[in-house]
Amino acid sequence: MQTTFTQAQLKDPGIARSNEILRSCVHCGFCTATCPTYQVLGDELDSPRGRIYLIKDMLENDRDPDAKTVKHIDRCLSCLACMTTCPSGVHYMHLVDHAREYIEQRYKRPFSDRALRWILARILPYPMRFRVALLGAKLGRPFAGWMPDARLRAMLEMAPQQIPPVSRNDDPQSFAPQGTAVKRVALMTGCAQRALNTDINDATIRLLTRLGCEVVVAEGAGCCGALTHHMGKTQESHATAAKNIRAWATEMDGAGLDAIVINTSGCGTTVKDYGHMFRNEPLAEDAARVSEIAMDVSELLMQLDLPEGADKDMLVAYHAACSLQHGQQIKTYPKELLKRAGFTIVEPSDPHLCCGSAGTYNLMQPEISKKLKDRKVRTLEAKNPDVIAAGNIGCMMQIGSGTAVPIVHTVELLDWATGGPQPPALGAEGAAAPVPILR
Repeated sequence: MQTTFTQAQLKDPGIARSNEILRSCVHCGFCTATCPTYQVLGDELDSPRGRIYLIKDMLENDRDPDAKTVKHIDRCLSCLACMTTCPSGVHYMHLVDHAREYIEQRYKRPFSDRALRWILARILPYPMRFRVALLGAKLGRPFAGWMPDARLRAMLEMAPQQIPPVSRNDDPQSFAPQGTAVKRVALMTGCAQRALNTDINDATIRLLTRLGCEVVVAEGAGCCGALTHHMGKTQESHATAAKNIRAWATEMDGAGLDAIVINTSGCGTTVKDYGHMFRNEPLAEDAARVSEIAMDVSELLMQLDLPEGADKDMLVAYHAACSLQHGQQIKTYPKELLKRAGFTIVEPSDPHLCCGSAGTYNLMQPEISKKLKDRKVRTLEAKNPDVIAAGNIGCMMQIGSGTAVPIVHTVELLDWATGGPQPPALGAEGAAAPVPILR
């Protein structure tokens, strides 16, 4: 694709990067075949190719974004299926992230949009605030039908039936390995996950220590910054990301780290991109070091000696989170690990398509999100599984709200298969089983 940016424009690192990406696009349209929003809406401007044209026009002409452009960029899930499909290697993620930052700086949204985005940015990344909000949503859920705004209804409906108690395992500390130590790793405990489902981090710590890892929860680490990053709120996202970089760099320079392990794939995609996000900032070197050793938990488990398990006589439908299969290009590891542990694995049709969660997308674009969720649930239930497994809390909440089939994190099943407790979601009539404190 030809571009006509001026030399003055190209002095901006964001414009320079976007120019590189735009020039790599050859208009082939392969991306339209796997774009969920294009399939649902049927509008070329709701495909990656259409959005690329809109972004190019906006950036090249250095114009303030208009409502039409913002609408179609906002409708993008950032599922990144287009990047998996693209034969030319167009790095759409960096392009759309830059476009969102540009929009945030130069477009005045309607008051209701600004208010919603402000609330989400100041609640979701903070576990305790999020817990309080979930409690309020739970109390208000019976009145959801009276809400005039579909986004407010979606916020009320997202509250789980049970809000788990705080897990003290998420506090800064170190968990000793069982037996001979093979690795020292930092666990990213995250933000929303700590409020929505504490079983995932607990299971991850049990599993990794059982396999010989010292697991460190670093002082000062928290939200990865993804939620605000994808809203275009760069200053806020970089502030939270910088705390992680400093916390993990301190561990790396102290007792050392073999990996930074992440069990929420949406966070993993962002942490692995810290090197790019901070490339022109004072933390560039440490950010690159962090990105270099960041791993999804399935990547780390492939390096460890996970024991082979007997047949569990359990059919597991594996849902591939977009941030894992497209964002990190990890497609087979979770399935291989589950099979090794003794589970029978099936996949739904069109496994490359998004479930509609996509961070805050299900709250800001609830109509499109619901269509994607309903389709994903149908394809999963068509396999008649005993349980659904996924590697991302957002997907788990999204799919779980539309099916009676239990849904658990991949590490919960692996922990159970290697001596841990049965995942609470598989308990009698869905009752939560007690999770032992690890220390």
